[in-house]
Amino acid sequence: MPLQPDLSWLVAAVALGPFIGSFLGLMSLRLPEGKPVGLARSACPACARPLGPVDLVPVLSFVALRGRCRTCGAPIPRRYLALELACPALALWAALVHPSAEGFLGALLAWQLLLLALLDAEHFWLPRMLTLPLIVSGLAVAAAQGVLGSHLLGAVLGFAGLSLLALAYRKARGREGLGGGDAYLLAGGGAWCGAIALPSILLIAAASGLVFALVLRFRGQAPAADQPLPFGVFLAVGVWLTWLYGPLGLA
Repeated sequence: MPLQPDLSWLVAAVALGPFIGSFLGLMSLRLPEGKPVGLARSACPACARPLGPVDLVPVLSFVALRGRCRTCGAPIPRRYLALELACPALALWAALVHPSAEGFLGALLAWQLLLLALLDAEHFWLPRMLTLPLIVSGLAVAAAQGVLGSHLLGAVLGFAGLSLLALAYRKARGREGLGGGDAYLLAGGGAWCGAIALPSILLIAAASGLVFALVLRFRGQAPAADQPLPFGVFLAVGVWLTWLYGPLGLA
């Protein structure tokens, strides 16, 4: 019987995941275009037919419709299926590492990071309307756990550290080296993981970025020296792995 509460949190997170993934897919398409997310009814982007309940069941609708609009046959963006599968997978990962209510909170963190990483990968954009809630949610969880002080310090140091680094790079090179959203994202990581986790987050982010650049070079697609990389993607990886397993060398 003691396992029942843990199992219930796991089931809740995994069951909610596909619906969250569908919503994230919608946000990832509409936010960059400045379109409303919560008020406008979902519609086929090709024929503009409003989607009914049969069209909106995560995963099952995509499979039943063979990935195409029921009316015009236009392909449904594959990101919907990918996110509808990724979100429950991340929730399961969090619940297996932290088999309690904490795992459910980890799923909430993972879903926020996933959307931010996707927007940064596609648009080099980390909007404050998403990074600020990441910070607030992390501090709220920390307050509930009685560790608000260290996590508030982590948010402040994370933001200040990357902001100062970006300023120093701009002064030295005369151009931007870090996007403004990166500092807010690291602040969110500090809010969720605490001040002591910041070096771990940055180290994992840097290592992930290096591996990504090496893979591109191996494939003959090495970026130019002045070509920007979506550092927010790698920061998201650092925050996620650090939250899951603890700071490097301190777990």
